[in-house]
Amino acid sequence: MTRIETYKKKSFGTKPIIVGLTFALFLIISSILLLLYPFASREKEAYFSGEYPILFEGSQQGNAIVVGQSVYVPIKFMKKYLDDSITYDEQSKSVIITTKDKVVQMPSKSLTYFVNQKSVKLQFPPIQDKNGDKYVALEPILDYYPIKYKVLSNSKAIWIQKDGDTLQTASVFDKKINKEKLRLRTEPGIRSPYTAQLNNNEKLFIEGKKDKYYYVRKSSGEAGFIPQDYIKRLNKEKISVKHVQPKVQLQKIETPIHLTWEAVYSKNPDTDKLPKMPGVNVVSPTWFKLESSDGSIQNLGSIAYVQWAKKQNYHVWGLFSNAFDPELTHEAFLNFETRQNMIRQLLIYSKMYHLDGINIDIENVNEEDGSLVTQFVREATPYFHKAGLNVSMDITFMASGSTWSSFYQRDKLAKAVDYLIVMAYDEHWGSSPVAGSVASFPWVENNLKNLLEVVPHQKLILGVPLYTRLWAEKDNGDVSSKALSMEDVKKWLKKKKVKPTYDEKSGQNYAEYYSKKEKTTYKIWLEDEFSLAKRAELAEKYHLVGVASWSRFFGDETAWTALDFNNKQVSKK
Repeated sequence: MTRIETYKKKSFGTKPIIVGLTFALFLIISSILLLLYPFASREKEAYFSGEYPILFEGSQQGNAIVVGQSVYVPIKFMKKYLDDSITYDEQSKSVIITTKDKVVQMPSKSLTYFVNQKSVKLQFPPIQDKNGDKYVALEPILDYYPIKYKVLSNSKAIWIQKDGDTLQTASVFDKKINKEKLRLRTEPGIRSPYTAQLNNNEKLFIEGKKDKYYYVRKSSGEAGFIPQDYIKRLNKEKISVKHVQPKVQLQKIETPIHLTWEAVYSKNPDTDKLPKMPGVNVVSPTWFKLESSDGSIQNLGSIAYVQWAKKQNYHVWGLFSNAFDPELTHEAFLNFETRQNMIRQLLIYSKMYHLDGINIDIENVNEEDGSLVTQFVREATPYFHKAGLNVSMDITFMASGSTWSSFYQRDKLAKAVDYLIVMAYDEHWGSSPVAGSVASFPWVENNLKNLLEVVPHQKLILGVPLYTRLWAEKDNGDVSSKALSMEDVKKWLKKKKVKPTYDEKSGQNYAEYYSKKEKTTYKIWLEDEFSLAKRAELAEKYHLVGVASWSRFFGDETAWTALDFNNKQVSKK
């Protein structure tokens, strides 16, 4: 018989289970805490990249080069941040800087540069070339820009500051703070990499704020985020750079300006036959025209005309045109030397004829050459100003896809010259397939509003037509036109016994006549005393500097008083 023994199993109870669960929970919580706890990152990131970083307006903007003791910055940097007019002329291998009264030419590989063609000696070349990029020395150009710079210790950063910049100084609180907490972080939070280490009482500059962090910069240039509690604000420092703005002494002219162009194609008018023009204070004869690709200028000036004009108390602004030839313009305006050649001739002529101003009339230019035109104006204006000449330029309303409009850099031109004259006419041009007004009022006003978004009103003169077009619409659909003076229009109306009526759509007086014999309908939108007075009112409404009329030849005795800003007698006829 087998003996069966029964043993009672020993019970451990629930205690081990609880201990195990507690330990597991502890591990889980510890892992989570280790994962989430904001341990400070010990990863360091370089704040600057490359040698001689340029520090400007709170961040690195490329790199400079240093040759000996001279610091050079890229022309690309200058053009983007300090002066969009600075340019490099390929033919003369020169950097060109223009100010209100100076043209600075800095040739490469030379110890001499030129200010208004006068040589200035240097101990080092003003231009350096590195990997195909051009660099300009900072020291000689400080006279032309309200900036200063310093080379920072340790980082070798080039810190460029502008006149008027304000720096908020600060320092670290003088208390014991963990070293890892006194690090500038790439983002607001200690888990992000750091760029630099701070010390107690170190001078800093506060440049921004995010969440509960300041964005601060060390004196060596590195910057980053640090908790606000660690920083105490001090005083504000204002950057002051001695930069004398030139005072340009021009021929004084009263405003509003009332200019009329004198169209001179081959010979000047007989001054004994010129009419009185009450209200006019500027005449602009079309005397100077680009003649060849080397910059030679045709001259039709007349001392007799100037003497007559001065007796009438008129200012004389000689007009210079590009002959409206796009290819010739490209060739002559392409290089610094040919541009200078044109400028020199115009200065000679202005002195020869005792001019008070130059009116630049550049038209019909390929769009890609617009920057060359702007550069010419920038280079010419300082010389003209130094000679005491007012500088004006003729432009069109804004339109795309046209060699007569697209090339104008109107905003840049407005900064360069004293006045822009908008030629507010030829809404319907001579060969237009559709008859219409030379410049209807809705068309003028709408385009004027658009133009005033880029050109300040205090620099803008409204150009107005003194001519109109007599349109001939044949029954077979052919359309043609011819330009008539104000006097010729009156004669035509009288001959055809036609009385004009007011046209609401154009805002002008309008006349129409049908010839059975010619099977032709004649249409004309009048430029008369009524329309001209309205144009003067339009210029006054938008606070423009004045009006300019094309041309004196087309006007009659009523034109000059009608264009007077003070003429309030506008009524429908």
